[in-house]
Amino acid sequence: MKIYPVILSGGAGTRLWPLSRAVMPKQLLPLVSDKTMLQETALRVAGWPGLMAPVVVCGNEHRFMVAEQMREAGVLPLGILLEPVGRNTAPAVAAAANYLLTIDPEAVMLVLPADHVITDRAAFATAVQHAAGLVGQGSLATFGIVPTGAETGYGYIRRGEAVGAGFSVDRFVEKPDRATAESFLADGSYYWNSGMFLFRASTYLDELAAFKPDIAGAAEAAVRLGYRDLDFCRLDEASFSACPSDSIDYAVMERTSHAVVVPADIGWSDVGSWSALWEVQTQDTDGNALRGDIYLDGVSNSLIRAESRIVAAIGVKDIIIVETNDAVLVVHKDSVQQVKQVVDHLKQKARTEHLHHTRVYRPWGHYEGIDVGERFQVKRITVKPGEKLSLQMHHHRAEHWIVVSGTARVTCGEKVELLSENESTYIPIGTTHRLENPGKLPLHLIEVQSGSYLGEDDIVRFEDIYQRA
Repeated sequence: MKIYPVILSGGAGTRLWPLSRAVMPKQLLPLVSDKTMLQETALRVAGWPGLMAPVVVCGNEHRFMVAEQMREAGVLPLGILLEPVGRNTAPAVAAAANYLLTIDPEAVMLVLPADHVITDRAAFATAVQHAAGLVGQGSLATFGIVPTGAETGYGYIRRGEAVGAGFSVDRFVEKPDRATAESFLADGSYYWNSGMFLFRASTYLDELAAFKPDIAGAAEAAVRLGYRDLDFCRLDEASFSACPSDSIDYAVMERTSHAVVVPADIGWSDVGSWSALWEVQTQDTDGNALRGDIYLDGVSNSLIRAESRIVAAIGVKDIIIVETNDAVLVVHKDSVQQVKQVVDHLKQKARTEHLHHTRVYRPWGHYEGIDVGERFQVKRITVKPGEKLSLQMHHHRAEHWIVVSGTARVTCGEKVELLSENESTYIPIGTTHRLENPGKLPLHLIEVQSGSYLGEDDIVRFEDIYQRA
């Protein structure tokens, strides 16, 4: 049996704002270790006997970051499927299933969200082996986390009769209130719903076609009409956009007669809030989980994270403090589910702090805002060795470039020149230009923009090695 991990790397992780944002969601961040959650997920299933290279499903806007993080982790994916829009897990997994069937008609899928924590890898491997035995008999397996408390933030699965190393699924239960969760824990027949699955690609698609033929048809067309774009597989936009949005649970697992649940005591967390992240992180003797430049005095049972400056906390407990260079969150651990309301507020006010950080990543490197004012903007730009920006032009702004370190090859109109440290150049409004790093070290420069409009949409691209529009 060949098992193909399918890593779902969609979602925005709004409850982990201000660190998680739309263009840099939690699965692409190093929240628990020095590796991102996507990298941890990929490495968790790397090198297992019988496990093949993974397929990653992600949004189009995250494609270059996903590819770069997989490269950094030393994992070569079997494919990276690009969703033109988010449509929940049932269509995403259906697209991956159709993709895998073009490679292996007997493919078995291990469906894994990219943003979960699993601390006991050996127990997880054992649970997958148990599930594989049931999948070989035609079952669709989900992994039920052995509960350690009366959690109200998770859905539950009630087990039925024993089936091999697992149980039939009696029913799925939505997130309960406190009293109901406590009764589930006392009952002993309920598990947390992990959102992880193991099944044959063909079996899943057969069940999906029986219960949700519109999703099955749209996902099949999205793969069949999709196309290669560099190292990515772009799902057909019209087909996938027309697909109804639904989860695997609602579309298939709650309807099929072939669902089984395999108990898994694996040190699992979906890291769905700041308090959940506090629980899975290493804590000091006072129960504090700390990261960054922090001063404490009389602080206990708190998570404090400083990204860009010193954070001082005195005489507080059970609190979350998260600092970035453009936002600060202070919230009691009992109120962390309300963080999403801040994101909703930012959207209503047409602000940008929920969309991206001041550092914005691009396939060639990144840029970071330093200062902005009336008719000017200053950025710090880093270009990776051998990379280049698009050949482009701006209608409303001129640009001054000053090289801080490294070597820059600058195209400005018909002129091409090499610039070294402390040298500068000027790009007039309306002039076609390009910036490249021909060296073996990162190129760092300061860009000063001036003009009547400084938005990122004032870019006309004539040529781009990354095939961006």
